[in-house]
Amino acid sequence: MSSNTWTLRAVESEARPSHAEPWRAVESQHRASTLTLVDSLAEQEMLEELIEQAKPPIPAEARNLDYLLATPFRYPPSLHGSRFRTPADAGVFYGAKEVRTACAETGYWRWRFMMDSPALLEMPAVPRTLFRSSVSALIIDLRARPFVRDRSKWTHPNDYSHCHAIAHIAREARVQIIAYESVRDPNHGECFAVLSPEAFARRTPTKQESWLLTVTRHRVYWQSQSGNAAFEFDPTLSHSLADRLLGRFRKKK
Repeated sequence: MSSNTWTLRAVESEARPSHAEPWRAVESQHRASTLTLVDSLAEQEMLEELIEQAKPPIPAEARNLDYLLATPFRYPPSLHGSRFRTPADAGVFYGAKEVRTACAETGYWRWRFMMDSPALLEMPAVPRTLFRSSVSALIIDLRARPFVRDRSKWTHPNDYSHCHAIAHIAREARVQIIAYESVRDPNHGECFAVLSPEAFARRTPTKQESWLLTVTRHRVYWQSQSGNAAFEFDPTLSHSLADRLLGRFRKKK
């Protein structure tokens, strides 16, 4: 891990109580999909129970949360972790202040998955759920002074070592939320890394929306199923430099 110049005392002195309502995009969960694999509702119930038993246990501090809020704390990260989580860390719930930013972040990673699968030329439209949560806890904002002086470290597109280091110190300082700048959103929207399930002010999402996500090798498209909004991004740009135009956005009026 790269060296870190931030001390526990410095982080503690900058922590402030705050409230946020992050949006997060996830795969749509349709329980009815397992019904096609069985012959009755009773068999479906048994199958669902078996699937649940095969999953990692939900941490005790997250058991009172809706599954949409608890899931990020349940599963281990990828081999290399994520922006504020090493493979050895507890879970992190990532969200964004704006729907557009949540779409940009999720769309980029779906594009990366496709690009790592040479046989895939595109990923046809699939349903996604966007939901808003409510969090209230101690927060540090990496976009504000004094942390902003290390902006190039927090927004590096591939090197997460500095973010890992500040997240470790934040946990020691009992900070439960890190506000930061999106690297994948063309507008550099505000994001939140929720480090603890205890930060949630409400146990269930405050709002849910249904969207469709389409991914090609050069574009990511989002469209709300209500038909009143759509986003388009060029993920190839956000794959290069962090401090440049990362994509394209359009919104239907």
